[in-house]
Amino acid sequence: MTAQLDAVERTALLTAALRAAETRRPDRLYTDPYAARLAGDIGPDLLAEVVEATFPPHRRRTLPSTPDYNAIRTRFFDDYLQDAARDPLTTQIVLAPAGMDSRAHRLAWPDRVRWFEVDRPSVLAYKDDRLGDAEPRVRHHKVAVDLTDPDWPDRLQDAGYDPTVPSTWLLEGLLYYIPEPDVHRILEQVSAVCAPGSRIAADVVNAAALTLPSMRGLLEVFAGWGCPWLFGTDEPEALFDAYGFDVRAVQPGEEGADFGRWPDPVPPRSEREVRRVFFAHGRRR
Repeated sequence: MTAQLDAVERTALLTAALRAAETRRPDRLYTDPYAARLAGDIGPDLLAEVVEATFPPHRRRTLPSTPDYNAIRTRFFDDYLQDAARDPLTTQIVLAPAGMDSRAHRLAWPDRVRWFEVDRPSVLAYKDDRLGDAEPRVRHHKVAVDLTDPDWPDRLQDAGYDPTVPSTWLLEGLLYYIPEPDVHRILEQVSAVCAPGSRIAADVVNAAALTLPSMRGLLEVFAGWGCPWLFGTDEPEALFDAYGFDVRAVQPGEEGADFGRWPDPVPPRSEREVRRVFFAHGRRR
């Protein structure tokens, strides 16, 4: 079934392989017992390409450490979702896209929470096949639809999502793979079905990360797979503000987004022409 996944969809296998590798570390930031089976045979090969580009022999590393970044991102969003779930008003969590995420299976959730995973039919079918009879630990709803389809919010509501009550959204590993018009369209659609007080979180790179010569090695890997990075912003707060969300953006290595693992300096936001990635998180006004 792996052959049915296109280039962008197969990046979810890379994420799964990274999570499997993190799970094997004695100093791991989390444990994902499902990651290895979700990565399949392809995920480790994709990871090997990224590691080869990131850690060239006999040369100084100029690229961000993808294994450390992914470990921090996963743990950061684990904590974000678990914190949201502790709020008695949280009854809906939406992952869009879901990819090979296994948080519904590997973490505990309150009985009141309904969990929605939105992704392309081929991704969810692959995931079902790899997970087999593993049961989620939450009321779980799969929404098999492409986020580029204009009616995906309708499909989400057909699955039981209620736009009139607050929800929690995670847009992980999405925004830098899609053209800018699609970024704005998706955020507008998400905003339209988020009641006031809803939470949102996402990762996004800055504009320089798409063009800096020092990023070329990693950018060429993804472009070679057929899934180039297409969108970045230096003002993630303003991006989300335009759609009614008040967010705070933190970078790996800053307080709350380090976990003792980020190996590089974190330049101040005023410094230009440096690569950045942001974890934006906040609420709907």
